[in-house]
Amino acid sequence: MSEVIIPIDTFNPVEFFGVNDANLDIIRKNFPELKLVARGNEIKVIGDEKNIHLFSEKINKLIQHYQKVGSLTPDNVLHFLGDRDGAAPPPSPQTADVLVFGQNGLMVRARTANQKRMVESSEKNDVVFAIGPAGTGKTYTAVALAVRALKNREIKRIILTRPAVEAGENLGFLPGDLKEKIDPYLRPLYDALYDMIPSDKVKSYIENGIIEVAPLAFMRGRTLDNAFVILDEAQNATESQLKMFLTRMGPSAKFIVTGDVTQIDLPKHQPSGLVQAIKILSNVRGIDFIYLDAQDVVRHRLVKEIIEAYNKDR
Repeated sequence: MSEVIIPIDTFNPVEFFGVNDANLDIIRKNFPELKLVARGNEIKVIGDEKNIHLFSEKINKLIQHYQKVGSLTPDNVLHFLGDRDGAAPPPSPQTADVLVFGQNGLMVRARTANQKRMVESSEKNDVVFAIGPAGTGKTYTAVALAVRALKNREIKRIILTRPAVEAGENLGFLPGDLKEKIDPYLRPLYDALYDMIPSDKVKSYIENGIIEVAPLAFMRGRTLDNAFVILDEAQNATESQLKMFLTRMGPSAKFIVTGDVTQIDLPKHQPSGLVQAIKILSNVRGIDFIYLDAQDVVRHRLVKEIIEAYNKDR
């Protein structure tokens, strides 16, 4: 007899096990030779090694389905346990293009043509630059792609970063501890995370290093591997900073760089690293540039008109 504990890495164990353990009961009936004890976010399995191995394969497919679709019905459980190939049931038309199932029933998807191009490009390239004005969903789409990759276990961690240029990155002059100093500049990244992952889970992930949110200066000297890394507000990175960031990339990493070349806050004598990258990296294989515009704005309708008015005034 062997005993193993399988973590159920889901955001809501009740949804996974089913109302009144309906899903768990089906699982038990399909593995009568095993003793299953469900506690919190884990299942203790007792039995012979062969049956435990088969059980682990099936339960992992159920976990992957739940993390991808955001729900697990008794029919889903029967499908996976009864199908020896373990093929996933076809997605419904309403959820086929959903990137992440977020909080309170939120379904995060690419909503515009260029956001969809951004998603497609990320699946084909290891480095994607998403460039466009405020409100076009660059950062939000990038975070959704990172969360999806984490849920699908394609990567082990998410790293979100941006230059703290508004503070001149002289954080020592600001009051409070390090977290209190940098959090205001990273707020847009936190906001996107909290839309897609419960706040207590975000806190747990940050404490365990699964999610890291830090200023760009903290990337120096590191190798970022098995990670989905997002650099936001890249127009405010200097040429040396952006080069430093891009050369941190490990063999199994995905990078998305977002920015708006019309909102550069660097001193006038300091060239933007993003502007330089557009010029010198456009023809590098594995790097893609996606340009978003006023047609991609997903904020208030006036934002689109404001952007177009400023563009005409140039």
